[in-house]
Amino acid sequence: MNTATASSTLGYLGWPGIVRLGLVQTALGAIVVLTTTVINRVMVVELALPALLPGLLVGIHFGVQFTRPRMGHGSDRGGRRTPWIIGGVAVLATGSVLAALGTATIPDSAALGIGLALLGFVLVGLGVAAAGTSLLVLLATTVAPRYRGSAATTVWIMMIAGFIATTIVAGAQLDPYSHARLVIVTAVVSMVALLVATLAVSGIERRYAHTAALASSEASGTLPDEQHGQAPARFSEALASVWAEPAARRFCVFVFVSMLAYSAQDLVLEPFAGAVHGFTVGQSTQLSGTHHQGVLFGLLLVALATARFARRDPSRQWLRGVTDALGSLRFWTLFGCSLSAIALGLLGTAAFVPELAPLTALVLLLGLGNGLFAAGAIGSMMALVGQGGHRREGVRMGLWGAAQAIAFGLAGLGATAVVDLARYATGDVRQAYALVFVAQMGLFLVAALLARGVYRPARAETRQPFDHRRAALELNA
Repeated sequence: MNTATASSTLGYLGWPGIVRLGLVQTALGAIVVLTTTVINRVMVVELALPALLPGLLVGIHFGVQFTRPRMGHGSDRGGRRTPWIIGGVAVLATGSVLAALGTATIPDSAALGIGLALLGFVLVGLGVAAAGTSLLVLLATTVAPRYRGSAATTVWIMMIAGFIATTIVAGAQLDPYSHARLVIVTAVVSMVALLVATLAVSGIERRYAHTAALASSEASGTLPDEQHGQAPARFSEALASVWAEPAARRFCVFVFVSMLAYSAQDLVLEPFAGAVHGFTVGQSTQLSGTHHQGVLFGLLLVALATARFARRDPSRQWLRGVTDALGSLRFWTLFGCSLSAIALGLLGTAAFVPELAPLTALVLLLGLGNGLFAAGAIGSMMALVGQGGHRREGVRMGLWGAAQAIAFGLAGLGATAVVDLARYATGDVRQAYALVFVAQMGLFLVAALLARGVYRPARAETRQPFDHRRAALELNA
């Protein structure tokens, strides 16, 4: 490798910096998981409220994330992501505490409690939109291009680790349950997460300011001084230019459908465990942690497989087909969607035949399939965000984030509505939950069909030869 190539790789964010940004994602996940799972369970089971109420609240939290492209444009225009990240986490933490306070207030004053919870969920959505969008753009523009997929997977793994740690620790602290415990646990988790996120992100953007411009120039095939230095002044112009990019548009559709499938069980899994299988609040909270453990294992499996099999071994040409598949993000995405569909079919069956398999094992299997699928989506997202018009990274990431958020909101609202309507129509809670799982299974199969086209570029990219010297320069800079 010549001197010019070596020097161009210097200045990229190394693994210590990637792990620091991963801590921000861990903090985000720790706060969100309490708001969207524990509070949902308490409203449905302990307070005996219709499942549609937390479904609407979570739907609103996702609905306000429609602002993601606008927030991404704001960070593009300002040229700085750190204030959006820290400010977003602060808003998120405030909203989480308000949501817990509102839930605790409902038994005494339903109107006041629901009002506080509504405000809290709105703030949670705005905080996630601001912090999450800018965090991923900062990661994509400071990490060497060939390592963006691995870096994003690492950060996602750290978010899942935050889910797991929070659900396990919080689950233990919530038994025996009381509203006061819910508020205290939520406040402590939120304060610790805000402190961790602030310390983790401080100073990174300032140190790697030039790297962002270099990364964008490599993605677009131009020199940094050939690019326009400013994003479009009008948000509508920036959004229209991104939507005109075929790759960005196709990926947006895939994200919407796949995330609709991925998240449909979020608001029904814990109530399902309590109503059908007799789990306590603490047990169902820990069940959510089991699901995230499966996701974590799936992410690790794909990361290891793609790193191992992306490089061809000339002495084993007879295994080319197998190794190409195992090194392909497209293969793992299709396999993950299929495995998720199988697990959901088993969960639906287990509603009527509890002895089919332990609920914990089925949830772990679902998490594994979800993790395999998510790894492919993450890798492609990080590869595509820098392609296209310069200074549009925030809008591009925001567009995909908005598609994901809208899908999450519709999935939560739709799943809880189906549970309430089916339970009212049939009087059998088992049929209600089984119907949701079957619908989710069908969505995963549709997502698998869409993935066949979306991931073809990612598959070709994994076949590039591995340069150990370049890797050392990029990751140890």
